[in-house]
Amino acid sequence: MQRGPATDAVDVNYGSIGALLSALHAREMSATELLEHTIARIEALDPQINAIIVRDFDRARDAARAADAALGRGERMSLLGIPVTLKEPFNVAGLPTTWGFPHFRDFRPAEDALIVSRLKAAGAVIIGKTNIPIGLRDFQSYNEIHGTTNNPWDLGRSPGGSSGGSGAALAAGFGPLSIGSDIGGSIRVPAHFCGVFGHKPSLGLVPLRGYSLPPAPPVPGQGDLAVIGPMTRTASDLALALDVIAGPDETRDGIGYRLALPAPRHAQLGDFRILVIDTHPLMPTGDAVRSAIERLAERLERSGAQVARASTSLPDLAESARLYMKLLNAARSPRLTPAALAEAQGVAATLSPGDRSLQAERARGWGMIHRDWLAADAARLQLQQKWHQLFREFDAVIYPAAAVPAFPHDQSEPFDARQLDIDGKLYDYSDACFIWADPASTCGLPATAVPIERTASGLPIGVQIIGPYLEDRTTIALAELIEREFGGFVPPPSLSAMRSAR
Repeated sequence: MQRGPATDAVDVNYGSIGALLSALHAREMSATELLEHTIARIEALDPQINAIIVRDFDRARDAARAADAALGRGERMSLLGIPVTLKEPFNVAGLPTTWGFPHFRDFRPAEDALIVSRLKAAGAVIIGKTNIPIGLRDFQSYNEIHGTTNNPWDLGRSPGGSSGGSGAALAAGFGPLSIGSDIGGSIRVPAHFCGVFGHKPSLGLVPLRGYSLPPAPPVPGQGDLAVIGPMTRTASDLALALDVIAGPDETRDGIGYRLALPAPRHAQLGDFRILVIDTHPLMPTGDAVRSAIERLAERLERSGAQVARASTSLPDLAESARLYMKLLNAARSPRLTPAALAEAQGVAATLSPGDRSLQAERARGWGMIHRDWLAADAARLQLQQKWHQLFREFDAVIYPAAAVPAFPHDQSEPFDARQLDIDGKLYDYSDACFIWADPASTCGLPATAVPIERTASGLPIGVQIIGPYLEDRTTIALAELIEREFGGFVPPPSLSAMRSAR
């Protein structure tokens, strides 16, 4: 892209949505120039990262030209001319949707997912889809169809999963917004591993139509635990993007309901009451993460926030994690073949009733009958009420997004035999990874991931800010204040070397 003195004022690689929109409105650059610069960057850097695995550049060019025409007419929309990527499972008419499964390689939906339609209506330029693990089941992002996505901070490490391609794309400067999904930390972990921001919305806040395993038709409905949310490089961009994609499905709940989220509880950091939790009764937190959280807590205290490190109101995290593991696999069980379901039910039948391990609870979840699911759901309702009570005492909870920073690639099989190294000791991979998604996933609470530090070796460290149900603006507002006071995203230094090596 040809850049003159005016366009030098905006960082086209890492500028926020707001900064890019300002440059577009001021005609410092065109949407077409911004797109072509983004495409050139993807073509230069993505061969080593492998984040953008489905590219839609021709239609993106048409959309950019249309955006330029609209800008020329003086039109203003939330994302007019902004390049946007999407996690692979979102339906985009004419593009493949596979969820990483080879047998869906040739599936191409006929219509856009609802949130894709909303993005386009806001003027977004959809440039492509980002990589995932097969079936969205992992904290890495690789599959037989598209290969492995590498972390821009260290190509030998995972960018996280299952929205790992989105996290990597943002860190690499492939557009300022990517849309992910989260049932087990799939937005929060990639944000933490890649040093970007992500928001797991309150359950049901963003409609799921067009986000379903092929070849299911795109029907309205609400999933159990699963949500759709934005990933960005600034907290304010999370708020902007959420405003675009949130709200009831017009063909179902939207017939009688409209969205009216409450304002943030506070505008000043010193007014927040924050509970900081850096440990778990069933899983250790690595020293790098735990010490970073402690330093954040100290900085928050010095800024005037009321910070507590324990509360008698905090629900039992061990019991909550057990419930979550059961509900998680129950929610994923429709993907099982009849043979796999029968096998899962056989394994669950051999478990001792006294076995309360996380592995046992996941096994029970796979083959759960409706009667048992109703009992688990009733327990969840009780847990939700306990969190409701806690948020009378606190405005937000700061909690690890994962036990460790980005870890080295591990594609060993069987999956259930994997282990994760936490400060030199090995733990069950699924236990160590999924446990941090609870309690926000279990209780449908909003959680905003925000980068706070880097390790001595330079890897990003983030936290998740958990808030009261449907008070998404509060967790994002606190993320904005933390970003403003203590810094947020910084570009991975390795990208300069990657570009130089080409």
